[in-house]
Amino acid sequence: MPKSGAQGTPGNSLVSWLGEFLTYRPLLFKIIGRIVRPDDIEDIVQETFVHSYAAARKQKIHNPRAFMVTTARNIAFNHLKSADKKLKCSIEDVAEEELATPEHLVEDDCQSAERFLVFCRAVAQLPVQCRRVFILKKVYGLSQKEIADYLGISPSTVENHISKGMAMAVRYMYSKGHLEEDES
Repeated sequence: MPKSGAQGTPGNSLVSWLGEFLTYRPLLFKIIGRIVRPDDIEDIVQETFVHSYAAARKQKIHNPRAFMVTTARNIAFNHLKSADKKLKCSIEDVAEEELATPEHLVEDDCQSAERFLVFCRAVAQLPVQCRRVFILKKVYGLSQKEIADYLGISPSTVENHISKGMAMAVRYMYSKGHLEEDES
């Protein structure tokens, strides 16, 4: 039970107010638990202590139990209001692509991933030097001159490797059904 001398005195010590708080802590958990999600209870109880202790240092609190319960309920309801605001948005705030049906998005993602995998296999089928040039150009975005300097080959050889790599990759992807005739 809280000490009667500790309550109601402005400038209460931390120790005396903590004693009051620990006495009512189980009650605060129970009350707050009826208002918010279980994950939020501990934070609200701690915030209740901070707010009520700050108030007790500034003013005389005649009934610490009632004060802490009221503080806890107010904090919990404010928490709900702010969570509710975060959940509300207007239809204009949502991008059109976000409104697409999830089935289409999943299907598109799977097709895209499968197509990329086939492209990777196509590149892996290229001759070694051709593959190096192709990756430096298409993946790393180097210029033909930079590739030529890096690999110690002529710019025309780089150009030939890129053309050969593109042609072979397109044929491979077409053979696997991942390119239509108008895409090649």
